[in-house]
Amino acid sequence: MNILTVEHITKSYGEKVLFQDVSFGMEENDKIGVIGVNGTGKSTFLRVIAGMEQADEGKIAVNRGVRVTFLAQNPEYDPNITVLRGVFQGSEPKLQVVSAYMEAEELLEHKPGDAKLQAEVTRLAQEMDKQDAWGLESEAKSVLSKLGITDFNQSMGSLSGGQRKRVALASALIVPCELLIMDEPTNHIDNDTVTWLETFLQRRRGALLLITHDRYFLDRVCGVMLELDHGRLFRYEANYSRFLELKSEREEREAASEQKRQNLLRTELAWIRRGAKARSTKQKARIERFEKLQAAKTEYKSDSLDISVASTRLGRKIVEIEGLRKSVEDRLLIGDLTYTAVPGDRVGIVGPNGSGKSTLLNMIAGRIQPDEGEIVIGQTVKLGYFTQEHQEMDGSQRVIEYIKEEAEVVTTADGTRITAAQMLERFLFPPAMQWTPIAKLSGGEKRRLYLLRVLMGAPNVLLLDEPTNDLDIQTLTVLEAYLDEFPGAVFAVSHDRYFLDRTVDKIMAFEGGGVVAVHVGDYSDYEERVQGSAGGSEEIGRSKAGETAKSKASAADSVQNAAGDSSRNMSRNEKLKFSYNEQREYEAIDGMVEAAEQQLAKITAEMETAASDAVRLQELMQKQQAAEAELERLMERWAYLNELAEKIEAQRNS
Repeated sequence: MNILTVEHITKSYGEKVLFQDVSFGMEENDKIGVIGVNGTGKSTFLRVIAGMEQADEGKIAVNRGVRVTFLAQNPEYDPNITVLRGVFQGSEPKLQVVSAYMEAEELLEHKPGDAKLQAEVTRLAQEMDKQDAWGLESEAKSVLSKLGITDFNQSMGSLSGGQRKRVALASALIVPCELLIMDEPTNHIDNDTVTWLETFLQRRRGALLLITHDRYFLDRVCGVMLELDHGRLFRYEANYSRFLELKSEREEREAASEQKRQNLLRTELAWIRRGAKARSTKQKARIERFEKLQAAKTEYKSDSLDISVASTRLGRKIVEIEGLRKSVEDRLLIGDLTYTAVPGDRVGIVGPNGSGKSTLLNMIAGRIQPDEGEIVIGQTVKLGYFTQEHQEMDGSQRVIEYIKEEAEVVTTADGTRITAAQMLERFLFPPAMQWTPIAKLSGGEKRRLYLLRVLMGAPNVLLLDEPTNDLDIQTLTVLEAYLDEFPGAVFAVSHDRYFLDRTVDKIMAFEGGGVVAVHVGDYSDYEERVQGSAGGSEEIGRSKAGETAKSKASAADSVQNAAGDSSRNMSRNEKLKFSYNEQREYEAIDGMVEAAEQQLAKITAEMETAASDAVRLQELMQKQQAAEAELERLMERWAYLNELAEKIEAQRNS
């Protein structure tokens, strides 16, 4: 059953179009992931769908009786209420009555003899009966505990940003609704909690629409991908792994189409430059075709990043940790840790929230001191520290000024010198955007800018604290490729299992009670070892769009071949006139070409909607190949007939 329909919505901020003429629908059990580069408007897209913002154009229809719950990326909160009451903040009637009942009980504790308060508690208890809401409190405590929040009476104002996000997540999960919309639900929660959330959402009845950078999460939870790309929306009936293949195929088709358009455009441009007089209907039609070709440019290639920044030379001594010990408020985080880093080290640091992972990075960076032991940093080490927070950013500062503070020119791995402005362009900050105040950037764009600044310093030891938070998947893919070539050592705190599997070869696990154990292998190896059953953990293919892409033969020579054929035909036709059949074909060829183009476009559209049907897709691919071949044949005839018509016209005028 359809629960939501989005029809032709458009949203812009100033001159920037986030999405344009977007349409899609959701069924009652759809689980959909939204993908796109930071700054493309993913969060705005969710807010518009949830009714938190208005679209500039179009409409959204939610079926009667469908309840929508929205989890924001940075939820609002009341700092003066307890964690438990924080879970029950929202517009859902059940939440409101539980919150009111809890507040009335708290007040009655301070004024036990207040008859008015006693009456209010009794009234709210009756309302709790009507709403069948008595079980929500125990459910809320259970979910909070799963999310790592155990002090239910702690004030919301005393929590960290990550803890507040988890309270908001608990609230979203306990609310009964037909459509749950979530913006980055996996941020700020540890690996075990992400696994629990996966299972919870897999079993949950109802529709789900979410944004996340966690590729394993997308693969295991979502069966549909929506991709925002240059203002357009593409729907793929597939999980993340299959999406990569389908996206690659789409981009190949668009690239081939654009190549053909460019070839035809060159042919037409040459004809125009020869002095088209546009006196006949045919010539006018041909000029109109040229103008149509010029206007038909498509964005077939996704933006790509290049972060091939050179690193500084690294000596033998890198980071040596000896007998390290650290406690916080009588709680032992690290007890007697000893580790010596070697060139090429890739160490993933995992453990529950608050176990001391970021504390370890801060000690390596020299920002805090250990209680016992020491950390010796080699003389040639140049640290690059990508922290969880980027509060050091001045919102009034321009993007390019922020980067130039680190370096105005960098040298890439191949020896090329690149300016800060050029490097910003590689990081998807075009010239006009480089003079934008940082405050106007999205959260993901700020994160990407911060990453560029760290890498602009040409570090040879990287400390990465939750690098996947707020970065889009494309940026993560390029960062992973960068780490493949990075010659120095890397210490990465992350809850992103895909990122860890992709980049590290050792796991430093915070196991509680001050125990920090080092395991050889990636995260999946570590997880299997912990579970005690080799092969027991689920594994997902590490396909990337670039790996699944296959090269196709280009049809770039079709028009040039047609020109060659026409010159040979002309040499055989010395009278320079159409035959009867050629005359009829010449009069009909424009309509035939247009019909062939429409047929090809129809087949391409059908392929997008049939992406999850392998049999149907194969049939359509065969039809597409036949349609492309027919269009090429017609274009060759079109080029020949029009050139012959020019020759005949020139002969008449001579």
